[in-house]
Amino acid sequence: MKAADVMVKDVITVKPDSSVDDAIKLLVEHDFSALPVVDDSGQMVGIISESDLMRRPEIGTEKHRQWWMEAITPAATLAHEFARAHGQRVHEVMSKHVVSASEDTPLGEIATLLERKRIKRIPILRDNKLVGVVSRSNLIQALASSRNGSHGATDTDRDIRTKLLARLAEQDWTGFGARNIIVSDGVVHLWGLVGSEDEREALTALAEETPGVVSVCDEMIPSY
Repeated sequence: MKAADVMVKDVITVKPDSSVDDAIKLLVEHDFSALPVVDDSGQMVGIISESDLMRRPEIGTEKHRQWWMEAITPAATLAHEFARAHGQRVHEVMSKHVVSASEDTPLGEIATLLERKRIKRIPILRDNKLVGVVSRSNLIQALASSRNGSHGATDTDRDIRTKLLARLAEQDWTGFGARNIIVSDGVVHLWGLVGSEDEREALTALAEETPGVVSVCDEMIPSY
């Protein structure tokens, strides 16, 4: 399987000129560990993560050195640390060097990147434009799907997934397109939290009537 087979397409992002407060609110509200930063053209220019916000004077965690250590620390390093600790705009705080992958990257390579870089999610780019995100949980979902008797995505499976995501995007009664969907051997695996039992049943029905779908594996959790 490849990144395109499991990635979440509806990605919440921030702009470089967004306030740090807005970025923090999004991280908390959606329980994310990081947010991609994209410019007005859709180009990915950085990422703002929990680690970028750990050293802040507001909570008493700003880095302080003994005077002799500060004296031998390069001025550029001190300036960079000050900007990250006191910056009020995302571009002042974000990490500019982003670990990313393409839609055709095998999941094995994605897993290696997640492990080696000790990160939780990887942006998926096409011509440097953000088209999705693959997280550790997406890999676990793919593993669970494979253990349920699936054998990996085919071109037909990718077509089914594309059609299903497009149909979900047209529905006003659900935001499930932001969750993960895996299609393997014609079997649609629906993962994630949904708002109600009615939404769960509606999503199952929508998936079942999508052309090419053999069956639906319901892995959804309704909130009551």
